[in-house]
Amino acid sequence: MRPSSLLHSVPPSLLFPHISSTSTSPPAHGGLAATSIGKLPNTTLRILASTTSKRKSKRQEDDYHSTLKALNSKGRFPRKSLGQHYMLNASVNEELVAAANVKEGDIVLEIGPGTGSLTNVLVNAGATVLAIEKDPHMAALVRERFARLNRVKVVEEDFTRSHIGSHMSSILQSKSPLDGTSCSAKVVANIPFNISTDVVKRLLPMGDIFSEVILLLQDEAALRLVDSSLKTSEYRPINIFVNFYSDPEYLLKVSRTYFFPQPKVDAAVVAFKLKQTVDYPCVSSIKSFFSMVNSAFNGKRKMLRKSLQHICPSPDIEAALCAAGLPPTSRPEELTLEDFVKLHNLIAKT
Repeated sequence: MRPSSLLHSVPPSLLFPHISSTSTSPPAHGGLAATSIGKLPNTTLRILASTTSKRKSKRQEDDYHSTLKALNSKGRFPRKSLGQHYMLNASVNEELVAAANVKEGDIVLEIGPGTGSLTNVLVNAGATVLAIEKDPHMAALVRERFARLNRVKVVEEDFTRSHIGSHMSSILQSKSPLDGTSCSAKVVANIPFNISTDVVKRLLPMGDIFSEVILLLQDEAALRLVDSSLKTSEYRPINIFVNFYSDPEYLLKVSRTYFFPQPKVDAAVVAFKLKQTVDYPCVSSIKSFFSMVNSAFNGKRKMLRKSLQHICPSPDIEAALCAAGLPPTSRPEELTLEDFVKLHNLIAKT
């Protein structure tokens, strides 16, 4: 398929099977699939409805026609290597912005703006946007689209290697109130699914810069990150990491039919309310704490007295487990974040 024929080669009936080929509108917002998983541990399920949002776009909404037209204007086709899946339903972008409660004067980091459809909603809400885009063609497209606005800055970088702290610091300093109080930023992004874990690991420890992070992730990944159920095969070090640095919340499931190209899985909106340093669990060393957690899960089927014996002798591990109120035969998937904190601090004293 030639990129120049992209717009005319993808009829709406293929993008959205439940819409006739003569339709000129994206699927109704009611098509957003509310999850039926029930309440997750440590989370509150919240379904966002567009009817509760008072935001009205000042620009023309981005639908599947305008998105494909934008790609066609640059002769671009989504690149699998970059994990590019473009959002074709403006209502989903509205939900992301509503989830972050973006308002006039807010500073927002967006990762992978693509054609600028989410950027458009953020700008209409009154935000100043720093958009990080790896694809030079998409970065150029977004720059051109918002060239007349001084509230949109596009940086052409790989987010996983970007100096986010320095980029955000300069913007935050320029926007700080005259009374000298500091201000924080938010993250709102529809990120490539293939960098989800990298993005989460980079952003969550940045509570000194961001107050909350709203991400559109692969649904299965979202559930794994938010659900910290013990004694399951999905319970991993990343669950300890997420809850150490944030309070996660699964908000909304989004159908795969709202993306182009259509991925093989559904997506989900997840909110991470970031903790300040003073709110982190009290450990003697964060670095040594996560080193211990990772070591524990490297031998997931092993008892901790075996998998952690390179840190200290097994009898000392057993003594620390007992002092923490845990069985000496404990395995990593049986420990909560609080249990790991107690165990680490006891071992650190030996």
